[in-house]
Amino acid sequence: MRILSEAHFPELPNYYRGKVRENYDLPDGNRIIISTDRLSAFDRILTCIPYKGQVLTQTARYWFEETADICPNHVVAYPDPNVVVGKRLDILPVEIVVRGYLAGTTGTSVLTLYKKGERKMYGITLPDGLRDNQILPEPIITPTSKAFDGGHDEPLSAEQIVSEGLLTQEQWDTVSRYALALFARGQEIAATRGLILVDTKYEFGTDADGNILLADEIHTPDSSRYWIADSYRQSFENGERPASFDKDFVRAWVAERCDPYKDEIPEIPAELVEETSKVYIKAYETITGLRFEPDDRGETPRDRVRMNLAPYFPGS
Repeated sequence: MRILSEAHFPELPNYYRGKVRENYDLPDGNRIIISTDRLSAFDRILTCIPYKGQVLTQTARYWFEETADICPNHVVAYPDPNVVVGKRLDILPVEIVVRGYLAGTTGTSVLTLYKKGERKMYGITLPDGLRDNQILPEPIITPTSKAFDGGHDEPLSAEQIVSEGLLTQEQWDTVSRYALALFARGQEIAATRGLILVDTKYEFGTDADGNILLADEIHTPDSSRYWIADSYRQSFENGERPASFDKDFVRAWVAERCDPYKDEIPEIPAELVEETSKVYIKAYETITGLRFEPDDRGETPRDRVRMNLAPYFPGS
């Protein structure tokens, strides 16, 4: 199996390693972002999934291109299937999550809060009588603080965001307008693929001139929840969770066998890794409507990436 487990190239400047991405800040104000195949969960790396990095990079590319008329984004170039060169941004300290359905499992999801009896959340009041996974009267933005220091994200309202100085009123108006328009476009295109875009997160930053740009990734299977449209009505009527791209096989397998926050992770079976890779590839093809073309040039994926990034080496 061809895997990009790491992409540290000493020839490139200002290296920063994230959980799944390797980053380099270039002197010209751009940043190289390499999506590896590492799978992160429980605050650690569990394994690597073949082609995961290519799937996420190319899915985001599809959506960046499909939404460029709505919102400017950070993309400068794609020198490799796993790599995007983008403008270096100052990331805004608010994560923008747009939700179209009463769904979710995290502590900050609207469904979790709703089932606790809360009706006013994120500065929005939801009506009584909603059921699990029901469509909301209209899409809503549920922003959270962005925990750069490794802390927990906290729910915010628009009023808090402005009054606490996290964003100016103009910045909030801009990112909320962008987010709702991006989500509407995403839902529209997903519907033509037999999918429901349930919710998603967006990350925005400002460039050197103060312009707000869309960054990170958009509408990927890691940043978004998709349901299979044909399964939704029956599942909803039965009180069941609608079918989705279930790619958490590895996470569930590990959690069943150890305390993943404390114990050593057992060796993960190759067939489980391969099955997860197939799910990612199927998600790419279903979401974009395009055929996945694995790039198997080079002796290893790392060799291919290095070759494609050679023009960015100092002195090239």
